[in-house]
Amino acid sequence: MTLDEFNALPADSAAAQLRPCVAIPAWVEAVVTGRPYASHAALLAAAREAADGWQAAEVEQALASHPRIGERAAGAEEEAAHSRREQAGVDAGQPALAAALLAGNRAYEQRFGRVFLVRAKGRDAHQILALLHQRLTHSPAQELAETTEQLRQITLLRLEERITP
Repeated sequence: MTLDEFNALPADSAAAQLRPCVAIPAWVEAVVTGRPYASHAALLAAAREAADGWQAAEVEQALASHPRIGERAAGAEEEAAHSRREQAGVDAGQPALAAALLAGNRAYEQRFGRVFLVRAKGRDAHQILALLHQRLTHSPAQELAETTEQLRQITLLRLEERITP
């Protein structure tokens, strides 16, 4: 969808275009009410600004719809399709690497009580595993900040794919 088409949509249709980017209703509402956007850059800037205020509860809510890294999202929903595309480079293809990702995911979930979230697009399984191990050393506050930043990056990448200049 082009920016002009997005700007012209009724509010409920515009919101429906944004929901697959992230499951945070306040972000969707802020981006919808900011229309019309003069440029694609203005849309992305507004989306980033709306994401800057995310609270821990909103991030946790959004994480509920993200699969573990290395696991394929099931279903035909747009968010699951996004996840499958984003994790395309994470296909371990090697049993030892797949086992290491699974063990890392479990260690992360035990330590932080949530799914490990990382922008997978552009990264391979080895890079993600290294990031997972590095992030296991974070304090809970550091890791919440990093998880929030990763969610922002994922959200903005999805928005760029959905709404073009």
